[in-house]
Amino acid sequence: MKQVHLSYVGATLLSIFAPEVAAFPGVLEAATRAKADRHIVGRQEAPDLNPTFNEKLQHVSTTGEHAFVAPNLAAGDQRGPCPGLNAMANHGYLPHNGVGSHTDFIKGTFDVFGMSADLSGFLTVLGGTIDGDGLTWSIGGPSKANSGISSGGLLGVPQGISGSHNKYESDASPSRGDLYLDGNDFTLQMDQYQQLYDAGQANGDVYDLPLLTDFRSQRFDHSVQNNPYFFNGPFTGVLVQPAAYTFIYRFMSNKSAEYPAGRLNGDVLNSFFGVTKNADGSLTHSPGHERIPDNWYKRAVGDEYSIPFLQADTLLAAAKYPKFLNIGGNTGTPNSFAGVNAEDLTGGVYNSRSLAEGNNLACFAMQFAVQASPDIIQCSGVLNGITSAMQRLTSQAATSLSALSCPQLTKIDDDQFKQFPGYANLDCKTGTY
Repeated sequence: MKQVHLSYVGATLLSIFAPEVAAFPGVLEAATRAKADRHIVGRQEAPDLNPTFNEKLQHVSTTGEHAFVAPNLAAGDQRGPCPGLNAMANHGYLPHNGVGSHTDFIKGTFDVFGMSADLSGFLTVLGGTIDGDGLTWSIGGPSKANSGISSGGLLGVPQGISGSHNKYESDASPSRGDLYLDGNDFTLQMDQYQQLYDAGQANGDVYDLPLLTDFRSQRFDHSVQNNPYFFNGPFTGVLVQPAAYTFIYRFMSNKSAEYPAGRLNGDVLNSFFGVTKNADGSLTHSPGHERIPDNWYKRAVGDEYSIPFLQADTLLAAAKYPKFLNIGGNTGTPNSFAGVNAEDLTGGVYNSRSLAEGNNLACFAMQFAVQASPDIIQCSGVLNGITSAMQRLTSQAATSLSALSCPQLTKIDDDQFKQFPGYANLDCKTGTY
């Protein structure tokens, strides 16, 4: 079995964040020991890859400087569609105002969840490029905290994750509604969350990957059947959407000596989603009050969740539900899904068969995000220094994907998407229709 060790993660951090890395050597040291190639079997990792448990190294503090502090939303603190990032800001693992730098996100996601720097590096540089001012970005909506920082100068206001629909955030979320159907993409929809919660209770109070994959299929079908603007994009649909589900188990499950790969129950799920269970069994959501549970342990050091690990989980889900890999969307009416040929989209670099081979799925999705970014930046009018922003993103992508032997995708034909109103009618300046 091929093992790819993440020595290239050191280059990720050193080439882009050299001054900051010196202050956080633990991130670099642990990331370079991460194992990137994973084989997933049934409900858990193959036995020979099961991590060990180290109580001291994996414990995540929720006291002292990391005690829970509710956001002051009225004063401008930002919280958005990602419960994990919201919880990190509430506990001081990200700036409390919800606007962070690249280093804030890379260090924070490692410290709290055990995300590998190849994955966090790409996601945060992409976020800064299309959702922020190039150097910082918001986990929610527009914020004064990043409206004047870009070295290139600003022509507009960064919209944050909440304004990044079909650029970073996607339809068919586990807990958030589709933008076209619900008017925003960041508010937890209690009926959706209740369905997820009830499914886990019926599964013995266990929330694992098979359950989350089945729930994703239900959410996918609901969007196709009800949202005339549903769009399953090459990056947002093929890679970000599955991450929204796999991250729930891979990151939120509590690790222990008994369950070193993690076990997620309803109490922990509720805590991360800002939900409380009442005496009568009903659930109440408090927006922005996502918490890291007390006595909670992250992924094992040396077992960080990397790009190839995410790809393995994504392909495992698609093996059960091939529809997940269908690029395209509804054409203006519910249940009108039409697909796009990956070969036409990429000029023959990829096709529907090759996407499931090797590391091609992750390569394609992330390369597409990079190729599409200049148009997004120019449309939103946020960055004056487009060239420097793109240099930073392309450098990061090359580093994050360097061990995957990706085919070279140098251009995309996004005219293929003009038939989909969920893509064509989106105001990319505001992330609204």
